[in-house]
Amino acid sequence: MAEPSLGNPQNTIEILKKHRLSFKKRYGQNFLIDPHVLDKIVAAAEITKEDMVLEIGPGIGTLTQYLAKAARKVVAVEIDASLIPVLADTLQEYPNVKVIHQDVLKLDLKELVEKENEGRPVKVVANLPYYITTPIIMGLFEKEVPMESMTVMVQKEVADRMKTGPGSKEYGALSLAVQYYAKPYLAANVPPNCFMPRPNVGSAVIRLTRHTEPPVEVEDETLLFQIIRASFHQRRKTLANGLKTLRESGFTKEEIEEAIEKLGRGSSVRGEALTLEEFAVLANELSRKQETRRM
Repeated sequence: MAEPSLGNPQNTIEILKKHRLSFKKRYGQNFLIDPHVLDKIVAAAEITKEDMVLEIGPGIGTLTQYLAKAARKVVAVEIDASLIPVLADTLQEYPNVKVIHQDVLKLDLKELVEKENEGRPVKVVANLPYYITTPIIMGLFEKEVPMESMTVMVQKEVADRMKTGPGSKEYGALSLAVQYYAKPYLAANVPPNCFMPRPNVGSAVIRLTRHTEPPVEVEDETLLFQIIRASFHQRRKTLANGLKTLRESGFTKEEIEEAIEKLGRGSSVRGEALTLEEFAVLANELSRKQETRRM
């Protein structure tokens, strides 16, 4: 198997010229051109020869080459039809790579993993387009794709939101959702000059190691995330005001206020002050009230 060559900017330029490629803004295409960063991604993902890697958005195959050298098998999903012949070229010396031309948001990834890896958990690695970072990450968790970990290149601001806790301005619904499903670890900060073309913002590599069991027990997961989203919809509102939208689901004003009182935080507490554990208490309290009402 050949040594990876596309971390070298000159080789990347040659491939782009050879295939007459232009960058497509609608797909958020920024290709990595720094071998040190590519090595860091593979190291952060802790890939071994036992692993199957699911790569999302391989682009021209830069990171894919590095993954193929480290893993037993790589399945790469690419939406851009013009990149499929490029990948056939850049990955021709990597027989353990399978490229699938599909929109990852429309693909049944659980079925794909079960088919390609006989149901065993995979490691997901991706240099994600910023505009679909959250839908992809949450889709992988919510659809219960068999997965050990997810190591992704994202906008630095998004990485900060994933790993932060209560009280910080970055803390929000994404922080809580990610931390419900996984343990975040910031592996590296990546400046714009590591990409071609250069993005306008800094990036970061973050590894999300999936929990074997969620860190909190909730009776109704859907209700938990409904509460979280409502709490952060308008950050300056108190929790009681933010949760008014729950009345559309049948909860009374009194039920919501009583559930908030159980937290012992006072009536003026805001959602951004609550921990995941406190959101779980709130969800379980409202879930019990809902069950009592149905009896």
